[in-house]
Amino acid sequence: MKNEVKIHEVDPSLNNRRSFLKLSGLTLVSAGLVLAGCSNNDDDNDMQDNTLPGIKNGVFDLGSGDFGVLTYAYALEQLEADFYTKVVNASNFNSTFNDIERQVLTDLYHHEVIHRDFFKAVLTGALPDPSSQLLPSLAFNYGSMNFNSRNDVLATAKALEDTGVAAYNGAGKLIKSADYLLLAGKIVSVEARHASAIRSLINPNSKDFAGDDIVNTSTGLDVAKDPSKILPIAGGFITTKFTANYLP
Repeated sequence: MKNEVKIHEVDPSLNNRRSFLKLSGLTLVSAGLVLAGCSNNDDDNDMQDNTLPGIKNGVFDLGSGDFGVLTYAYALEQLEADFYTKVVNASNFNSTFNDIERQVLTDLYHHEVIHRDFFKAVLTGALPDPSSQLLPSLAFNYGSMNFNSRNDVLATAKALEDTGVAAYNGAGKLIKSADYLLLAGKIVSVEARHASAIRSLINPNSKDFAGDDIVNTSTGLDVAKDPSKILPIAGGFITTKFTANYLP
């Protein structure tokens, strides 16, 4: 079941535009990836030879190959979508954040819900047996974090967005399908915009939007981390148990 924003003071025409993008973009892109997943090229044959997601020793495992990477991304997008859903539905959202901050956080909410639903649609259409191989809806716990605290929300958003960018960057080398790699590149570029936006809200008019802690000053490249480095960080918020025994 989708988590949806309750009530927001947003331009109705903007909501209509988002709804159109969500329905048309998600449907068209998902259809393209489902076709890619069902084609008979060598990359897809290699993908099918890898370990599929599903229950392993009583616990869901993300699997390996392209399906494993997509499932890994689906888990991370579930986390981000859940976080921003809670942010925009917090009781003091309107009073905690100013107009610009509310607009940014609401936009990020919409993006992450689209990303989450996108991966679910792709995997549902491409997995041989989605009834047993699709990652279930995850549960989350944010501990003592106060969703009515500007500092708590922005600090956590910064950590999640920076982690998301590093996760996509690190997973890129594991993707064999050119179609999947193209879409991952399009999504990580959005995640990087999110990270920059949050960093600018925290420290306006500074270089923090592309700080030295994430962009290597020698190469000009962003951070890239393998799943084994990312999942312990994300796992601090995810209470549903799963494993990633076949991802590096």
